[in-house]
Amino acid sequence: MPALSIQIDPRDNVAVVVHPGGLPAGTTLTDGTELLEPVPQGHKVALTDIASGQPIRRYGEIIGYALVGIGRGHWINERMLCLPEPPALDALPIATRTFAAPEPLEGYTFEGYRNSDGSVGTRNILAISTSVQCVAGVTEHVVRRIREELLPSYPNVDDVVALNHAYGCGVAINAPAAVVPIRTLRNLVRNPNFGGEVMVVGLGCEKLQPQRLVDPPSLAGETSGQVNPTSLSLQEQCFTGFAAMVDGILAMAETHLRKLNRRQRETCPVSDLVVGMQCGGSDALSGLTANPAVGFAADLIVRAGGSAIFSEVTEVRDAIHLLTPRVIDEETGRALLREMAWYDHYLDRGEVDRSANTTPGNKQGGLSNIVEKALGSIIKSGSSPIVDVIGPGEGIRRKGLTYCATPASDFICGTLQLAAGMNVHLFTTGRGTPYGLAEVPVVKIASNSPLAERWFDLIDVDAGRIATGDASIEEVGWEIFRLTLEVASGRTRVAAERLGLHNDLVLFNPAPVT
Repeated sequence: MPALSIQIDPRDNVAVVVHPGGLPAGTTLTDGTELLEPVPQGHKVALTDIASGQPIRRYGEIIGYALVGIGRGHWINERMLCLPEPPALDALPIATRTFAAPEPLEGYTFEGYRNSDGSVGTRNILAISTSVQCVAGVTEHVVRRIREELLPSYPNVDDVVALNHAYGCGVAINAPAAVVPIRTLRNLVRNPNFGGEVMVVGLGCEKLQPQRLVDPPSLAGETSGQVNPTSLSLQEQCFTGFAAMVDGILAMAETHLRKLNRRQRETCPVSDLVVGMQCGGSDALSGLTANPAVGFAADLIVRAGGSAIFSEVTEVRDAIHLLTPRVIDEETGRALLREMAWYDHYLDRGEVDRSANTTPGNKQGGLSNIVEKALGSIIKSGSSPIVDVIGPGEGIRRKGLTYCATPASDFICGTLQLAAGMNVHLFTTGRGTPYGLAEVPVVKIASNSPLAERWFDLIDVDAGRIATGDASIEEVGWEIFRLTLEVASGRTRVAAERLGLHNDLVLFNPAPVT
């Protein structure tokens, strides 16, 4: 095998070593650069002499400034770079890119569960929402009972899940920022995979009363999906003892299970898909393989009339100048900039900046800083125009590519994309993670083949074949697109589903806790 490295842009003064296992000292790259020391897979090597204070470029963009002189052929790691300032938000080009009408992608369908509001589920799940964390132990107990005792009688229902969370009491419920967790919970119950049949279990004395999750007044950014809720509170006088509480919840569950069991899959167009895109445990190959392939698949979904969501504010902030030209109009561009500015202020109040994002694993995988990480992260968005921007906890409003402003935390981002209405999740990883969601199928895509081979039963797609030249971005993108339709149809179960690996939901609560 030849020495594999990639210089992404002719302006770059670094190349990324993509050779499995890295490359030893003395290796000569295709441009004639000789490695003066071993360079691990995913890490950068200098293609020219770089003086102290000079820019280091990857993706054709400045990812940092050299803290020391770096000779050609040397390994560049995170300790050698000074973080540049983020792009200023007040002078960026907005809606300057002209988009030709994409060639329609026709003839692709999936088998889904159509709801009365027009949305379509990819799974048929009974959801038990909660108004406060106090009841989580009870709902977990009830979920086990429902699976064991009731679900066998309702073969068309895939599962029952508890939408447990750490909110509801001990919080500043009327603080302005409390709108974020509350509208998140209201929109979670409207996810299309729940078919409008939702139970709400409360305690009784909490600040967030159960009725507020499903009844008017509505909150800005709430989806239009209808729900048929029933609710109870454990402190109701009719319950004498724990067994009575459980029996009450089981009886309520059976009412919804009977309705859900009548749901049947039907052929639906790709325009009914809402695909969330996220990365976690990223490495330097993520922006070369898995993320571009997901971006290509997202473009296919948009061409077919569907919806794609990308997120993670801190992992787009340093690449925002590449996104503002892609918005469809001035209003959408201003909304995108407002979300960036809001998050800048949020981090300032916490006395940190966006550099707090990058993890030890990211750095071990070759990502030197948040700038390099962001430039690779936004590639998940593909090349389609950005048609809308929604805030954290809001529901999707338009077909096409939407930016959903969320923290980069895997668990919070996944929860907010669920609230936005996604029915399939595409998740890329370079370091590896068993992440999964009980509420929607999560397709796991590895950025490098060693991870895919080592985690053979946890990874669904090996995008590392792009780095070795065994497949193209387009080929893997089509593979992801077709797999998404199979998964959405229930014909294929992803690894996390087969293994029952599901992370807890985590609400984003920027309001004070009392």
